[in-house]
Amino acid sequence: MNTHETYMQRCIELASRAAGYVAPNPMVGAVLVHEGRIIGEGYHQLYGGPHAEVFCVNSVKAEDRHLIPLSTIYVSLEPCAHFGKTPPCADLIIENKIPQVVIGVRDPFKQVDGKGVEKLQAAGVQVTMGVLERECKTLNKRFITFHTQHRPYIILKWAQTANGKMAGEAGTERLLISNEFTNRLVHKWRSEEAAILVGTNTALFDDPALTTRLWQGPDPLRLVVDMHLRLPSSLQLFNRQVRTIVFNALQHEQMDNLMYYQLTQDVNLVHQIVHALYQLKIQSVLVEGGAQLLQSFIDEGLWDEIRLITNHELVVPQGLPAPRLHSGQLLQQETLFSDTLQYFVNPQTLVQ
Repeated sequence: MNTHETYMQRCIELASRAAGYVAPNPMVGAVLVHEGRIIGEGYHQLYGGPHAEVFCVNSVKAEDRHLIPLSTIYVSLEPCAHFGKTPPCADLIIENKIPQVVIGVRDPFKQVDGKGVEKLQAAGVQVTMGVLERECKTLNKRFITFHTQHRPYIILKWAQTANGKMAGEAGTERLLISNEFTNRLVHKWRSEEAAILVGTNTALFDDPALTTRLWQGPDPLRLVVDMHLRLPSSLQLFNRQVRTIVFNALQHEQMDNLMYYQLTQDVNLVHQIVHALYQLKIQSVLVEGGAQLLQSFIDEGLWDEIRLITNHELVVPQGLPAPRLHSGQLLQQETLFSDTLQYFVNPQTLVQ
């Protein structure tokens, strides 16, 4: 790893600390270096708050501030050039007379998309692009997918028994498949995504809260499909404690922390949901079930990752078959006691 890559890797490490806290903004890290020494660093910590470059420059100690105009700033994503919730970071770099900027990846957001680089170069700043570009794209795969493919980044997740069952027989007690350690990890996954989606039967029979109660992190927006509005209001999904959207075919209405979003009955459900999420500016969704909803996403090829949990110690004679994965590239596999976790990516939608 060369010098540029070493500092860019630090940018990525810093940026990743904000997973789940900055959407719909991207995760960004910045490092300021003078003659091989980091004199400042920072990352975008909270949506609406200062960007990484601001934290980075402000973190420089008083005795080092005279070195700022003699330093190189590394940023994992192209500095913004527009006024949003904060002033343009390209202007900040120019005002501080930082002579060199090293950028991981260009920002696909149409209000930036090359304009930050143009502004810096017009001011005489030397710009180097594409350092650890693939890693920087992976860091912001949700943000990049949303702005280039005009849909949210889609993660499918389910747990199954050793013989491929997702639930017990109809009318039986709820089947608990994954262990307590995996459950905690799942709640971490929830905290990293903008929204979480379940189908009608999962909501009705499991009555999930869909929160991050087992992990310290933000609760995702809760989404449920209930086309005929037959779910009882007593379910945890309707406790108004977390913003919830009900996809249905009967009404379109906004209430406190609860929205009914009307879809068309006879049009492809999955595509309608994905389009609705894009319109609602939701950049990522974790689909947790049920089997029919998950299979619909798989059959349409509308997924980016699958996280499959298999309890290799649990076998049930009869039960609901888990979804069938037609294709997918196995990226990683790990074991947590009784559970084997497999991570698949969709080669057709992979952010390159």
